[in-house]
Amino acid sequence: MPKAFLIANVLGFQTVWFASVIGAANGLPWAGPLAVVIYAAAHFAWTPDRLGDLRMLAIALAMGVLADSLLAATGVLAFASPWPWTFAAPVWILAMWAGFALTLNHSMAFLRGRWLVAAAFGAIGGPLAYWGAARGFDAVDFGLGLPIALAALAVVWGVAMPALYALHRTAPAATAREGATA
Repeated sequence: MPKAFLIANVLGFQTVWFASVIGAANGLPWAGPLAVVIYAAAHFAWTPDRLGDLRMLAIALAMGVLADSLLAATGVLAFASPWPWTFAAPVWILAMWAGFALTLNHSMAFLRGRWLVAAAFGAIGGPLAYWGAARGFDAVDFGLGLPIALAALAVVWGVAMPALYALHRTAPAATAREGATA
């Protein structure tokens, strides 16, 4: 895979992340979704694995809806600009999940098949991303306090990272090539 594509993959997701949290913090919940539409259009124009990326996108969006909606419904997280609802994951956080999903088969592919590394990466990186959104931009509030929120996020993301790869590997449309390398 060309190095330029991998760099663009990382930068595209970072653009979505910043557009999402800055937009949400400033009452512009559409900024993240707009950024992810632009990023996804560019990504799918150049990706070598459209089908694999679409499958991962569907899996990650479903997981994001469940995970962040559960965290919101239990009061662990409160999202700024909770449009279109306050009891579930807002559209801007789902844009972040979509952007993140597009990195998993490319710039984050080194985690595939490395279940403990993926779990550790998720358990550390997931909470740090939410903490950054909270501290740097006021896009997220930890309703039950920082220690509980970080612990909950560590568990959620520690499970989510290897689960994303496992679910992608067992998805019905998995090809023989992916099954051999996953």
